[in-house]
Amino acid sequence: MRRRIVIAPDSFKGTLSATDAALALARGWQAERPDDEVLLVPQADGGEGTLDAIAQASAGAQWRTSRVAGPTGEPHDARWLLFPGHHAVLELAECCGLTLLPRSSAGELELAPLTASTRGLGEAIAAALDAGARQVTIALGGSASTDGGLAALSALGLLQHDAAGDPLPDGGGALAQLATLDPAALRAAPSGGVTLLADTTAVLTGPGGAAAVFAPQKGAIAEQVATLDAGLAHAAAIAGGDEHLLPGAGAAGGTAWGFARYWGARIQSGADTIAVLTGLDSALEGADLVITGEGHFDATSRAGKVVGGVLERASVAGVSVAIVAGQADAVATQDAEAHGLGRVLTLTELAGSPDAAVNEPERWLQAAATVIARDQKHR
Repeated sequence: MRRRIVIAPDSFKGTLSATDAALALARGWQAERPDDEVLLVPQADGGEGTLDAIAQASAGAQWRTSRVAGPTGEPHDARWLLFPGHHAVLELAECCGLTLLPRSSAGELELAPLTASTRGLGEAIAAALDAGARQVTIALGGSASTDGGLAALSALGLLQHDAAGDPLPDGGGALAQLATLDPAALRAAPSGGVTLLADTTAVLTGPGGAAAVFAPQKGAIAEQVATLDAGLAHAAAIAGGDEHLLPGAGAAGGTAWGFARYWGARIQSGADTIAVLTGLDSALEGADLVITGEGHFDATSRAGKVVGGVLERASVAGVSVAIVAGQADAVATQDAEAHGLGRVLTLTELAGSPDAAVNEPERWLQAAATVIARDQKHR
């Protein structure tokens, strides 16, 4: 019997784009079931790969490039999009994301939880405004920093000083010394408004905030998490307002909060936005199975990220789900399978080790899809 299969993964961070991941899964499926209808609908949620997904799904996009600071200051070229109507779309991960951190001689990322910053994002936004952008969309996710977006805003003119009146260094670790935030020289927000595509519903601070939930993924140990959380709370108290309480304010180390507070930016779900742009709901109509996935499946995957969004849409459409991940948290996997949310298959499990999976991601994605296809034959 011919089946309709939808393949809608996120990128596998640092290894494959969502498009390449979808192609690899499709090859694996068709090797086992060549007569099935296979629809490729690569997704994104505001993190790495969002620009590619938007460019693929939208007409009229022009790629632009700007020289900006990486997460720890190293200059590099960051891509962004300019659409007709002077609408610029930028991706934080392209400007100052986790995968842009320097690497050790062994090839490991040199994480910098206290000193990494969002300055490069602000520099790219400034370039977009200089190019005539009147509306800005910023895809948040994949960040290396927890600085509340203040370094990005500093690049746009926001002044930050310590108690001695000296400029505050970049990075979330310095926020405890913040004494004043002066927006007098801050560039005005574009007239068409600012939209933030978030990959989380986390607020700025506290047990469910930016530092507590995400800083450990950026290399922070418990003491540093506490430092970063206290710094964000201190900055929010100085800035005033209640934007720190908004769902999603904690996105990208609190960058969503900074732009909501100082530029009146609107926070919305990146996964939902991309799903609409790519026609995911239409693709799911009449489908027998959707395969989604990401680099690491854990408790945060169902809170604003691609996998969670696909699970919700598949549930509404009555479509079965299979999840393929590079690695997966055991508790999250057990919870997903126990609640009937879909089988979770990891590349690490298939390849035998994380290193083997990372070295040949396309091979193991194909293998994963073949395993799932064989399993479907018996249903």
